[in-house]
Amino acid sequence: MKNRIIVICVAASVLAAPYLLVGCDRQVSKTEKSSVSSDGTVKSTEKTVTKAADGTVTKTEESKTTAPNR
Repeated sequence: MKNRIIVICVAASVLAAPYLLVGCDRQVSKTEKSSVSSDGTVKSTEKTVTKAADGTVTKTEESKTTAPNR
């Protein structure tokens, strides 16, 4: 009986350890910019900087252009 409890505790620790050690990414900054041209086209840009728990910094830039329906 004691061996079963020990095995269950060890298994639970092994399964939970990666989630406790990794942590979450933290958003450092986010910038959104939009502009509309004279023909109605909308250009938007979104820049995001995130920092992981291990210190890695990731920069993401997303651009989108939407033309009006004619």
